[in-house]
Amino acid sequence: MAVLVTAGRLCHLAGRTVTSLSARSRRAVSLPATRCYIFTSTRTNLQFRLDEQTAHSSLDLFKKDTGVIYRMLGLDPTHVQDNPERFRDWAVVFADEKISSGRHYWEVTVKKSQEFRLGVAEALMSRDDCVGTNSSSWVFGYAQRKWFAMTGNKVVPVMLVGKPDRVGILLDYEAGFLGLVDIEKPRIIHTIGAQFKAPLCPAFGLWDGELLTHSDLEEPEGLKQEEL
Repeated sequence: MAVLVTAGRLCHLAGRTVTSLSARSRRAVSLPATRCYIFTSTRTNLQFRLDEQTAHSSLDLFKKDTGVIYRMLGLDPTHVQDNPERFRDWAVVFADEKISSGRHYWEVTVKKSQEFRLGVAEALMSRDDCVGTNSSSWVFGYAQRKWFAMTGNKVVPVMLVGKPDRVGILLDYEAGFLGLVDIEKPRIIHTIGAQFKAPLCPAFGLWDGELLTHSDLEEPEGLKQEEL
């Protein structure tokens, strides 16, 4: 059964808060009811780095472009190389690999961040949008000490106790789902269903602290078909 929530403030413009829906248009929304997925796609180890050409001016990459840190002031956008691939308004960065088939797994270490988003987005997604606010991106986010799943500006709470230091992301392109993984169990905590039709990139939004990505990983044993 779909969970109803109110889509309100969930994105930040660098240096200030932005409300994603006006008070007049704010209403209860829901994601499609969760389904039982049959995992049949080819499994390959995805290896990527973060793509500096897409990084918003408030984000700095480090550790050979596998990590990203948020700078409160960041760089003056006029001092950043003009690039149509770069996010202009939102603190978002894409990975440098495109996914158009298969089943892929990666992990993210969270360091001192209380607001971030992890997931995938179409490679050609508008650089004027934030991940999760349109139908071209699918993310799991953490804000105000709560987890949520988000796509098309529709939000569903994710029942996860606490904030783990490291989580996994599982994408099955053909089966049509993105999963948030508890790597300690391991188990899939929540899934977002979708019909992927275009190449995807791992996508990250960050409004404080740091994220460190870990790719070229084997999918953990024990992740089985679940109904979430």
